Amino acid sequence: MTHKYIPTTTTALALLLLQSAYAQQPAAGGSTPEDASVARVQVTGSRINLRQEQVSGVGPVTVIDAETIQRSGAISIETLLQRLPSSAGTAGNQSSAYWTSNGYGTTQVNLRGLGIDRTLVLLNGRRVVSGGTGANSSVDLNMIPVAMIERIEVLKDGASAIYGADAVAGVVNIITKKAIDGVEASVRYGKTERGDGDEKSADLVWGTRSERGSVMASLNYSESGAVNLASRAPCALFEEDGELVCSGSSSTIGGRARLADGRRINFNQDPNGNPRGFETYNAAKHAYNSNPFLNAVNPIKRIGVSAFGNMHLSDSVDGFTELMFTNRQSEQLATPGAIGIYRPIAIAANHPTNPTGQNLILERRRVAEVGPRYFFQETNTFRVVAGLKGTFAQKWDWSASLNWGRNTGVDGMTNIINLDRVDATLSAATCGTSPTAAPCGNYLGYGNLSQAALDYIHFTTRDHGGNDQKSFNASISGELFSLPAGAVGFASGFEYRREKGWRDPDSLIVSGSANTNAQDPIAGEYSAREVFAELAVPLLAKLPFVDSLTLNAAARYSDYDLFGSQGTYKLGLDWQITRALKMRANMSTAFRVPTVPELFGGVSEGNLTTTDPCNNWNTLDPNLAVYKNCQASGVPAGFRQFGPSILTTGGGNRNLKPEEADTFTVGAVWTPSKTLTFTVDYFNIEIDNAIETVPGSTKLAVCYNSPGLAHIFCSPSSFTRDPQTREINFLSSQPENAAQQRVSGVDVGAMVDFKLFGWNSSFTADVSRLQRFDVTPFPGGDTIEYAGKITGGRGSYAKWRSNMSLSGENGPWAGSYTVQYIGSAEDINAAPGDIGARAPSVAYHNASVKYAFNKALAISFGIDNLFDKRPPYIQSWTDGNTDTMTYDLLGRRWHVRLGYRF
Repeated sequence: MTHKYIPTTTTALALLLLQSAYAQQPAAGGSTPEDASVARVQVTGSRINLRQEQVSGVGPVTVIDAETIQRSGAISIETLLQRLPSSAGTAGNQSSAYWTSNGYGTTQVNLRGLGIDRTLVLLNGRRVVSGGTGANSSVDLNMIPVAMIERIEVLKDGASAIYGADAVAGVVNIITKKAIDGVEASVRYGKTERGDGDEKSADLVWGTRSERGSVMASLNYSESGAVNLASRAPCALFEEDGELVCSGSSSTIGGRARLADGRRINFNQDPNGNPRGFETYNAAKHAYNSNPFLNAVNPIKRIGVSAFGNMHLSDSVDGFTELMFTNRQSEQLATPGAIGIYRPIAIAANHPTNPTGQNLILERRRVAEVGPRYFFQETNTFRVVAGLKGTFAQKWDWSASLNWGRNTGVDGMTNIINLDRVDATLSAATCGTSPTAAPCGNYLGYGNLSQAALDYIHFTTRDHGGNDQKSFNASISGELFSLPAGAVGFASGFEYRREKGWRDPDSLIVSGSANTNAQDPIAGEYSAREVFAELAVPLLAKLPFVDSLTLNAAARYSDYDLFGSQGTYKLGLDWQITRALKMRANMSTAFRVPTVPELFGGVSEGNLTTTDPCNNWNTLDPNLAVYKNCQASGVPAGFRQFGPSILTTGGGNRNLKPEEADTFTVGAVWTPSKTLTFTVDYFNIEIDNAIETVPGSTKLAVCYNSPGLAHIFCSPSSFTRDPQTREINFLSSQPENAAQQRVSGVDVGAMVDFKLFGWNSSFTADVSRLQRFDVTPFPGGDTIEYAGKITGGRGSYAKWRSNMSLSGENGPWAGSYTVQYIGSAEDINAAPGDIGARAPSVAYHNASVKYAFNKALAISFGIDNLFDKRPPYIQSWTDGNTDTMTYDLLGRRWHVRLGYRF
């Protein structure tokens, strides 16, 4: 929301706050002289183009400018966005790549910790196609070149009425540069203090402009190297007798087996040992250390080209276009594959490879002889925007555009084991009997597998997928008429959008033959037609304690071909009490549309261990709900469940409906002078009908223990019974609109501009206090309180987060010093008093300095994690004995950048 029409000192403040500078835009940061420019601007959070002083402060906004990004040394913007105090939970990045479904290597932002698919990402105010390797649910921030960004505006408020679905937690609007004259070139290089994790980038931007219009083009390259996990965490740690000790995987390289007499043994793991030797399994002796075969940071390479053009077709009409293309190549290191996980392996006592003399079940055997696996991805993403914009009747603007984005990807895994071929190598009657037969394989002991057997059972998977988005947008904005307090602003528009996603896994993965999770193909699409209107009505002005009072209102009607219609609204009040003090409040409804994987994910069936609550129900207390409900369901007395498992359906659910949310924010902005601003905002978000995957066994138990079978899990969409036998013949673990989420907290910001030893300096602070984050997975279920907790795979919800920055400029010198703070938090899965049950607060210090030799040439140098702060041990660690989604594994690192303009 910061624009050139605000006084210079406020502009400098409002664009300096994240990692060299963050800022929460003051609602009325200084007054505008009466003779100031009346040029129209549009801010994130509103579609109305009006004078800046009439629309500033429509909601809490953080702004990150190009200089901030440059000083940070970041080569991908998720580094900055994930350091925002308003970010929480988990989002894809290079140190959490394994946690992103169908999107290894993608980078994202997660506002308020509500999930990556509840934060809407825009590029120049328009939607961006999802990215990854097919059927994805969020934008891959890798596709946006850092060198082309003018600023990033982060609206921390629900905005579905303004922008449509998915803006539940807020909106990230990335605004690119539009025009330059000349050429800008830069190179950047960085490394960790330990000499690994090298990062390099090069950017070339060219542009020209004239009275007829402007054109700009860029070529961007960036690449980052790997950091092995064992270099930061030599082994996986667990608590034992009050001490942290190394532990490992039970998938051993020799093979862990259970004998017919119940004993658990492990086969030889010494290449020079007895090839038929075995001994009693001992975790301390035989467990496998996976850390050398994982990365703390995974390598990634990006190449992008882009072009932006604007042409004056007449005095009142311009044509514009945006062209972008990004190629991303990424890779993740993984441990050697193991057999016995997805399919039990029975080896008879008389099998020639079995030295035990007993029948056995090979529970786990890591095939380490072949080396590690590598997951790899290559994605291509392009975006084409073409449109017209103009003015009429002096006070009205209009625009119309076509937007096409498409992402395609190929991903795969090396050294994957074909389980059908493993079975063939164990068939003593047929293996090795002819040149075309499967070679015989001996899996009982490390080093016993021949190269022929290793080559036979391993293969490389290749999956294909993509995402496609097409949309048409048209809008008008201007002033309807004038009231005594000012002009009434109005905006309205229409949008048509079609979203499509698909993913075709390797045929061996679909068939279940691959030694990995079986996956089904995914394919689906939906379309939406939407109309919206927005009003800004000045109610009062120039009165005691009412410098101005403006009512903001917006409404949107959305019609989806799959979900029917949905209406949302937003009401806001901006009260400029005095020139120095402003209050603002917004209440709105929002919604999130189910993603393509949630809707169309391949439906599969499998027998899962589940107890039917009506098993032997007549022996229970007749006063219990389950007794009454089983009787009411027609289940006969003496009913016995047939077997311990029930055929259960999983995958997507085409009956899902959009999630619904209510959001409320109220805040104040105090600007006692042009050089000092304070902001405070309270936020409250309530999500109903949230999409949650609930196990089928839980659905049965909840249904039959609810009075009168009135629970939503008692519906035929959850389970059905055979009308004759009354056995359960359908049970669903598909996602449902069942959960509720409640989130609230306070954001505080401070900005001051001052002189310090001759330096023009700014100090900024952005603080977020998470008061509440409650999740109820289904009606009647126990509420999980995440605020102040660290989770195993969902990330951290520390109650306190902040960023503080001191920036200065003096002649050719400029510099910044920032501190990112993450408050203490408790491990949600640990017992009080255990090691790692509570993570202490952590502060990361970052510093940068820049020297301009002249107007053309400048060099900058920066250090991140200046004091080499190590991550805390977390019991529910994701990797590296800590929460890699929250804490820094790399330690101290440096970067240098050289830029030249000509």
